[in-house]
Amino acid sequence: MLVELFDDATMSRVLVFTRTKRGADRVAKALDEAGVDAAAIHGNKSQGQRERALGAFKDGKTRVLVATDIAARGIDIDSVTHVVNFELPEVAEAYVHRIGRTARAGNGGRAISFCDHEERDLLRAIERLTRLNLPKTDRRGAAGPKPAPTLRRAAVTASPAPAPKRPHHVPHRDNRSGGAVAGNPRPAHRQRGFRPARRAPGA
Repeated sequence: MLVELFDDATMSRVLVFTRTKRGADRVAKALDEAGVDAAAIHGNKSQGQRERALGAFKDGKTRVLVATDIAARGIDIDSVTHVVNFELPEVAEAYVHRIGRTARAGNGGRAISFCDHEERDLLRAIERLTRLNLPKTDRRGAAGPKPAPTLRRAAVTASPAPAPKRPHHVPHRDNRSGGAVAGNPRPAHRQRGFRPARRAPGA
């Protein structure tokens, strides 16, 4: 199903997220075998390998960059057309970090997420955090040739959708790093300047 997305020519510079390093390698290999230029970056790659993969992606020589959340830190590319969550993140805030890598510098962008049955709770957590009801398409019974086993994540695709408006408690973007910084709101009793109300004598 992932390969099918790349029939869309507008998906010219795509960042695909997986949870694991091994998963990133499998997805990149399967895309390459399907004729979609792809490279993977993760912690097991050497610095030189990561720089070459990132450089080819920036120069448009590689259409797809498959990355884990940790490896994607510090990636600052303004022309990413799509972000694809091949696997939903286990922490909802990471979803905001991921999709924030498209629709930057005044450009448009789309985010597409695959969700299988075991990930439905993760999808609900993302919708609670973003305060959005993401549009969904059930692809479990979709006709057509079977995709490669590593890319068969048939279930519900959440999106394509524009990046959500950030509610007050969603991590904000740090322009210095080009990424996002985690920041959950503090409880009221820990906020600076908060003083609990005093009870009147005898109350």
